[in-house]
Amino acid sequence: MQKDLKELPLRERKKLRTRQALVDTALELFTARGFAGVTLDEIVDAVEVSKRTFFRTFTSKEDVALAPEKELWAAYLTDIEARPLSGEPLFDAYKDALFVALDQMADGWERRFLASRRLADITPALAAHSLRHCSEVSASVVRIVADRPAGQLHSRTELRLLLDLMLAAWHCALETWISSDAARQDRAGLVRHIRTAFDTIPEVAALATGRPGA
Repeated sequence: MQKDLKELPLRERKKLRTRQALVDTALELFTARGFAGVTLDEIVDAVEVSKRTFFRTFTSKEDVALAPEKELWAAYLTDIEARPLSGEPLFDAYKDALFVALDQMADGWERRFLASRRLADITPALAAHSLRHCSEVSASVVRIVADRPAGQLHSRTELRLLLDLMLAAWHCALETWISSDAARQDRAGLVRHIRTAFDTIPEVAALATGRPGA
């Protein structure tokens, strides 16, 4: 469930509101003028904060542009770290952690995420940054799982391939969601596409074994 801001101390609420203002403003400017067409000075001036404040939260323009994506995968890692990883197949744990992470995103996250992904699709620097971040998250997940009893039953190659299978389904669902009608580009629509992609995996696995329909 999404955490209510009212539950947080005042200082934390202010920090989160400033962070959100920076993300919203940056994405709005990037969408209107292109990633390269907007300077960091213009972003902080529009939000009326200092560069020092910006760099307390973000490391670069790329970082703020991909903030919605990084928020999702930070929540994913947190769930994987806390998940017992016993009594359920690892692949189910990988999948379930994604749904938990999506549910924890703040209101309006899907709108910001959609704008961020569209920018990355047309901006090589952002695409490269996103790929690097994905690789870092994947390595962290495998490291976390490999250190747990359930993970020690498998090689790191197996753990990584299993995770990559989940991520491949996620990317397929994401592409479908982004290209869908605007009225269906809500979080519920994204979740539906993810579930559909996950449901297709057994058929794909059967194809990989040369036994379609098995």
